[in-house]
Amino acid sequence: MNIRHAYLGLLLGAALVIWQPAIAAQGKGDKSAPAAADNNVVTSASLLPGGASALSETHGDWTVNCQATVTTKTCTLSHQQFNKQSGQRLLAIELASKTGQDAMGMLALPFGLALAKGITLEVDDEKLEGSLEFNTCQAVGCLVSVTFTADTTPLLQNGSTLKINATAADTAQPIAFTISLNGFAGALARTAELSAD
Repeated sequence: MNIRHAYLGLLLGAALVIWQPAIAAQGKGDKSAPAAADNNVVTSASLLPGGASALSETHGDWTVNCQATVTTKTCTLSHQQFNKQSGQRLLAIELASKTGQDAMGMLALPFGLALAKGITLEVDDEKLEGSLEFNTCQAVGCLVSVTFTADTTPLLQNGSTLKINATAADTAQPIAFTISLNGFAGALARTAELSAD
C-alpha cells in the first residue's frame, strides 16, 4: 500500500464513522479461536482478492483502498492533492459505499477558512443543494462530513470536476478547490464491489 494512502487513512480514520478499530485481542484461555479455525469460518480477510489483507488500486485520479482483518473489512475511495513545492497535503476526500449508488465520508480542507460560513459543492458548475458545516479541525486540516445520495451520485459519476466553495478567514474572499472526477465512477463501483459481504 502506498505510504501516502496509509497516512491519509490513519489521520482521517478517527474522524470517519466508517473506519472501525480492527484489533482483535485474544486471551490465553480463549478456546473459541481454534474452534472457529477448525470449522473453516470464512474471515473478512479471505474476502479480498487473493486472500489479501490490504489492497490499493488506482482508478484515474482516485484510489481504492481496502483493509481487512479477521473481524472487519473496510474499503474506501479517496483523492488527495499536494503542494508541489512543499509536498504538504492541501486537501483530501475519502468516501465509502456499499451500493455504488451513494457515498459518504469526510473531506479535509486546509486551515485558514471561515469555518462559520461552511462550504458549498458544485459538479461541473451545477450547484448541489444546501451548504455543509465544518465538524472540527485537527492536525490533518478542517473536516467536513459529506454524503452523496442516489440523486447526486450520478452527477459525480458523469462529471469532470467537483468544486468546493469556501471563504478565506483573513480576507473574507471566496476561495475554491477543484477535485478531478476522472476515475470516480470506476472507483465507486469497485469500492462497492469490494465492500460487499
